[in-house]
Amino acid sequence: MEALPKTFGPVVPLHVAIIMDGNGRWAKARGLPRAIGHQRGAEAARRTVQGAAELGIGYLTLFGFSSENWSRPATEVDDLMQLLRFYLEREIEELHRNGIRLSVIGDRQRLSPAIVRLIENAETMTSANARMRLTMALSYGGRAEIAMAARRIAIDVAAGRIAADRVDEDLVQRYLFTADMPDPDLVIRTSGEKRFSNFLLWQSAYSELVFVEKHWPEFGKDDLAAAIQEFSGRERRYGRSA
Repeated sequence: MEALPKTFGPVVPLHVAIIMDGNGRWAKARGLPRAIGHQRGAEAARRTVQGAAELGIGYLTLFGFSSENWSRPATEVDDLMQLLRFYLEREIEELHRNGIRLSVIGDRQRLSPAIVRLIENAETMTSANARMRLTMALSYGGRAEIAMAARRIAIDVAAGRIAADRVDEDLVQRYLFTADMPDPDLVIRTSGEKRFSNFLLWQSAYSELVFVEKHWPEFGKDDLAAAIQEFSGRERRYGRSA
């Protein structure tokens, strides 16, 4: 990979979100069980988190498990949950040592009580860390998040806590899982697919998109840097004229 330009640092996006796609296809292409693909995907996540911190990214959000993934075969869901539990048990100390704060967004009610406790412990342990914020989207769906926000707003309007005419985009933003985070500047998807798959639908309205042909288990810091370099050459107009 070519060296990054000297001006690379100032144009690193504040928030990068990644749809980690292709674990199963990577495994299938090699005649391996899907569980191995997910294990290699977890290793890619570890590399990417470390690389993002080294590149100076402030917020990294990884799409780990969607609300639709619950419909996968029970054995695969069990493998994914065991891998998640292993990650939460074994990786949090390293995240903490490296000054990385962990947060999780999504529907925790569908996760096991043991995993929810691990998530809560990890969030508490790392809450004061400021080097980078790592957010894992687990049991997450963008439409469900927006519907949840709408329900909460409706309840507050009915209770008289807010007036209906005060409901605008800024107020809706405050009811989302990501209320205390900036919107993603850059969304990356691996494995060559070109769709959002119900990920951060509200937050990605003006995100730059980069699609990477590699399957997720092959992804690493150099690929992240290449995506950021592509991002740095784009002009972001937010609907305004050039």
